[in-house]
Amino acid sequence: MTGPAARRAFGYTGPVMTNLVSLVAPPEPYEALIFDCDGTLADTMPSHYQAWLAALHAQNADLDEAFFYSMAGWPSADIIRRLNREFGYALDVDATHHDKESRYVQTLVSALEITAVADIARANSGRVPMAVASGGIRPVVLQTLEAVGLRSLFEIVVAAEDVARGKPAPDMFLLAAEKMGVAPAGCVVYEDGDPGVQAAKAAGMRVVDVRVLWQPALAAH
Repeated sequence: MTGPAARRAFGYTGPVMTNLVSLVAPPEPYEALIFDCDGTLADTMPSHYQAWLAALHAQNADLDEAFFYSMAGWPSADIIRRLNREFGYALDVDATHHDKESRYVQTLVSALEITAVADIARANSGRVPMAVASGGIRPVVLQTLEAVGLRSLFEIVVAAEDVARGKPAPDMFLLAAEKMGVAPAGCVVYEDGDPGVQAAKAAGMRVVDVRVLWQPALAAH
């Protein structure tokens, strides 16, 4: 689990603004870097959770915080289908997705980067190919990157609508590697959720789990 609940458990309650770049330095050698967006480059997962709560409460539905973070990286449509399946809701996928994303976008004015990870991206810009691979839809991912000042670093952005299967399937990362012209084994992925870590490993890539920034005891993957 990531997000505020996990951070509180480890004695950290503020946004992730640490400059401990050494904790998330990419393992050498590497030919390309792939970054998740929310919770990895941008400290936006709490905002996503609040947007989900508001959208679901409007329909007399709910979402447990730990359950939400266990699905970090999932496309929103898949989250809604899982809620319907496991809790007996009858949520309209398109309408609920639209409502949630609309509520989230309103929070972007106060979005912050995760500095340690953003610094890695800035240091490698122009040195190796880089991409963003996010379970979010493209317009929202691009708005998030713009909001935290990182959009110009990434020519390649893979979003939910670009693949048939989202995380934890490897499709998103494999497509990013293909677009960069780099073999999967040469890529290092930055992630903050178990589905994304699983997807990167399934793609044959090495992973830096950025949760080490607020969970010091987290073992390297």
